[in-house]
Amino acid sequence: MFVFMNKRDMLLSLLDPSYNLESVPAAFFLHFDTPFHRGQAAVDKHLEFFRFTGMDMVKIQFEQRMQPMEIRRPQDWAKVPPRGRDFWEETLAVVKGLVQGAGKEAVVVLTLYSPFMLAGQIAGADTVVRHIREDPQAFRKGITILTEGLLVLVKECAKLGLDGFYSSTQGGEKGRLADPAAFDECVRPYDLTVMNEINRAFHFNILHVCDYHLPYEDITPFVSYPGHVVNTNLKLAERELRATEVSSMFSRPFMGGLDRKGVIARGPSSAIQEEVGRVLADAPRRFILGADCTVPSDTPWEKLRIAIQTAHEFRR
Repeated sequence: MFVFMNKRDMLLSLLDPSYNLESVPAAFFLHFDTPFHRGQAAVDKHLEFFRFTGMDMVKIQFEQRMQPMEIRRPQDWAKVPPRGRDFWEETLAVVKGLVQGAGKEAVVVLTLYSPFMLAGQIAGADTVVRHIREDPQAFRKGITILTEGLLVLVKECAKLGLDGFYSSTQGGEKGRLADPAAFDECVRPYDLTVMNEINRAFHFNILHVCDYHLPYEDITPFVSYPGHVVNTNLKLAERELRATEVSSMFSRPFMGGLDRKGVIARGPSSAIQEEVGRVLADAPRRFILGADCTVPSDTPWEKLRIAIQTAHEFRR
């Protein structure tokens, strides 16, 4: 098996268009059980997963959910409380532990949910969509507060030496918002406020166009979104893209290629190796093997290790 001597330098070199990697980096992500969501237990579990699978980065799962609030009317969004540093202490402790524990050997990134996604945690996705339709100006007061809170988290992560973020966006899926203009008014500006800041302050950010709840009809509206790498599902609502097509479209490395609920989660070793080989044969030159989103939590780690080893052994 080919072993990368320095995962960190290898992954960062992927951002240089002139650099040719001999092999393919790979990484998969999943949510750990509740006892491993915070504190040293979270740090230890992330490191165990990273080292067992042999993956080429550490991606910290974001497990600090927003507490639900009673948001009955659009005007209630003005009641969303600000989030200062103290609010994020639980997440920052995990970031600090993993930067210290793995930062010298691998790139460390933190999942970052968009302001729109946090609004959904507070009031529910249906309420968010309804209030955007009924009174977008009132809703924007709440999402502005959430955006400001995320910027506090971003600033504090920079102090801890984090390399970047796995930055998720939702809201632009097919059928989510009845009026497409609502996305440009109530979602995009807040996405970009956060993403532009992390692209300014950090050197390895992954743009994740997230279809966890609904598929996309078109991902070209996200081409202008910042991020050093793009990760998305190749299967749109009505057609399938190629990894080379997405990489060219976004003018950056592509991460993905495997269906999170497909062979990687349930297939035998031979099928995983075969599917990975098929994906790599059609992959762009600057590519990270991964899934289109977080794989199911009960996915055997051994299956992920097999996929990662197959990528490491692949020669272009």
